[in-house]
Amino acid sequence: MFQVNDTICYGTHGVCKIIDITKKEFGGVALDYYVLEPVHHEKSTIYVPLHNQSLTGRMQRVLSPEEIHQIIQSMPEEETKWIANEHERRECYRIALEQGDRKELMRLIKTIYLHGQEQKSKGRKLYAVDEKFLHEAERLIYDEFALALDIKPNQVLPFIREQIEKREK
Repeated sequence: MFQVNDTICYGTHGVCKIIDITKKEFGGVALDYYVLEPVHHEKSTIYVPLHNQSLTGRMQRVLSPEEIHQIIQSMPEEETKWIANEHERRECYRIALEQGDRKELMRLIKTIYLHGQEQKSKGRKLYAVDEKFLHEAERLIYDEFALALDIKPNQVLPFIREQIEKREK
């Protein structure tokens, strides 16, 4: 169970701080809720019912710097597979974003980036929906990595590149 002041990752909302655990009445039923506030974006409040395993299951602790380094180090060997069917690709990416598995998000970023490079070499662009998924995955990864590594989100990509280059030397 998480506590007030814990910082967590919550689905597509990204990094959030638990600002309260409170009882709220919605529809005549009083239940306990985590009250989340996104750290980097959207100044909104999110209520997550403690009794709803599906929703609380999307709450994950923020990775440690060591775990982030392990993910980064494993990325050059990670296989990518472009899904040609646009509907299947969208569904696969949507699920990856909702589940928030950081390794899968990094694979998604790598896959779309490499496909984009291939398209660019042919004088084409990525589909807008693929760019949208790429930016959303980057936002989730950059915000969490920035928090855990105590850097700014715009410093995450250079950090990742630097770590991979060090590994390759």
